[in-house]
Amino acid sequence: MSDIIQLLPDSVANQIAAGEVIQRPASVVKELVENALDSGATSITVIVKNAGKSLIQVIDNGCGMSQTDARIAFERHATSKINKASDLFAIRTMGFRGEALASIAAIAQVELRTKRIEDELGVCIKISGSTVESQDVISCSNGSNFAVKNLFFNVPARRKFLKANSTELRHIISEVQRIALPNPQIGFVLTHNDSEIYRLTPSNMMQRIIGVFNKNKKQRLVPVQTDTTIVKIRGYVGKPEFSRKSSNEQFFFVNGRYMRSAYFHKSVIIAYQKLLPPDTSPSYFVFLDTDPARIDINIHPTKTEIKFEEGEAVFQIILAIIREALGKFNIVPSIDFDTKGKMDMPVVSKDTVVVQPVVDIDDNFNPFEKEKKITKKNYVPKSALDSVPDDWENLYDGLVETQPQQQNIFEDTKKTESDQPKPNVLQLQNKFILTTVKSGVMIIDQQRAHERILYEQFEQAISNQKGLIQKSLYPLVIELDAIDFEIMMQVMAELRAIGFDIEQFGNQAISVSGIPAEFEAGDPQHAIFAILEKFKTYPKDLIADTQQRIAASMAKVASISSDKMLQHSEMKEIIDRLFACQIPNYTPDGKTVLTILKNNEIQEKF
Repeated sequence: MSDIIQLLPDSVANQIAAGEVIQRPASVVKELVENALDSGATSITVIVKNAGKSLIQVIDNGCGMSQTDARIAFERHATSKINKASDLFAIRTMGFRGEALASIAAIAQVELRTKRIEDELGVCIKISGSTVESQDVISCSNGSNFAVKNLFFNVPARRKFLKANSTELRHIISEVQRIALPNPQIGFVLTHNDSEIYRLTPSNMMQRIIGVFNKNKKQRLVPVQTDTTIVKIRGYVGKPEFSRKSSNEQFFFVNGRYMRSAYFHKSVIIAYQKLLPPDTSPSYFVFLDTDPARIDINIHPTKTEIKFEEGEAVFQIILAIIREALGKFNIVPSIDFDTKGKMDMPVVSKDTVVVQPVVDIDDNFNPFEKEKKITKKNYVPKSALDSVPDDWENLYDGLVETQPQQQNIFEDTKKTESDQPKPNVLQLQNKFILTTVKSGVMIIDQQRAHERILYEQFEQAISNQKGLIQKSLYPLVIELDAIDFEIMMQVMAELRAIGFDIEQFGNQAISVSGIPAEFEAGDPQHAIFAILEKFKTYPKDLIADTQQRIAASMAKVASISSDKMLQHSEMKEIIDRLFACQIPNYTPDGKTVLTILKNNEIQEKF
């Protein structure tokens, strides 16, 4: 039998390595921009076409490379950052493994133009699928200019699994954010299909956060800062009232490198305990600086998973400084002395006569006397008394008849309480609608029922392009961050079909002149941000279709609250509209809308 073990060709090995390092166009952007940072660049431009599938170009004004360095840089494990294993524990640069350029060149067509400041001429190298096609001496600007074309052209299976352009572009924007935020001293430009997304000039930390997101951030953040022997921390955390359901604005950095840390995230959440609305988390931009020997960044190919030698201590430091910051800016809950009435503080002068308070005492009271005298008037059989719970008065708490003065939630319902007989319905805990059916008692979650009703209504409106609009007196201009703006461009047609009168208004801004009729009159800006948040966090494995996801997201935002008191007519309207739905039993994301407590189950309780 012949030998079967053999060494892989370099081209195959590079493609395997590319599978770890280069997962999508955003991975290329990350690696090239990090190399530009390490070159000492003060200005970095990223040009993207077709969400990076056709072109990713990164131009910097850094130190550039010689002809020899430019050629060898595309070999595996070629790096200028480390010479021996111990160097791994003193890393201050971004890229150091020497895998990125070799991996990129293995699955794309790459052209590099580079020149050092001290050289008169530069070099242009063209590589396709790990094969060097040409190397020429040229005249070019100082620094490096990488152009990566036709990503995964020779690995069609990988290219097939890339997501839609809007999704891939959002990943690219996220990578640029993660590099631009900890480097405010460097200018960044990002363009997509000749449309400028970012133009960030050198600035300080707060100005960079505002540039990456929007100008409202300054009023929504409070600073955190501390210096310890273990770690130095700078940054900003969000005020609780501006917390969000998504994690787009949650960043940890260590020594200028973005990192993920579920452990440190937990410390932030604990610091906000009892301050956040349900199912939300705060924004935070936390920059840690520590001795490189105290951390290990070489545990994952993307270098985003970082291990701290003294992680528990850093956890407690983060927790402490955030609590201190929230307390310093009066964001933690304070004692309210104006709850119900005022505290009367008596004014005492030197002539005031102080009288000892008198306490009335019942001389006939006997605490050991358990039996009370029984008369015919108040007699109740002892067996009946034993079966009645002590808190029997509370049995009816939450089971209330609704008040006729409440405003009807359905604007198209014109009937009044006196125009119709009261249906056999009750509201429980301002959350559930109870009504009798032949087999027992039906219990309906009012919010989920309304969500199902609106979902099918919005989905039909998108299909028919006939949503009802509430016009505003004046258009409202809303500024969005880059990711939210890209999502808005993706879903704007669906929003218009449902009833939003909405237009693009300049760079990363929209103008809203009307909202759907089903929305309660309120702040259109709040509605827009709420819909975008729902859309970003809606599980794609449940609903992949964009139109259905936007309908489901809007239904969640527009549905009535679970603690709203309803009129009889409103409850009857919900029941009628629910059972006109195609799928009345479940919400779009599969939650139960109603259940029936059957007659025999009720009988068994007695």
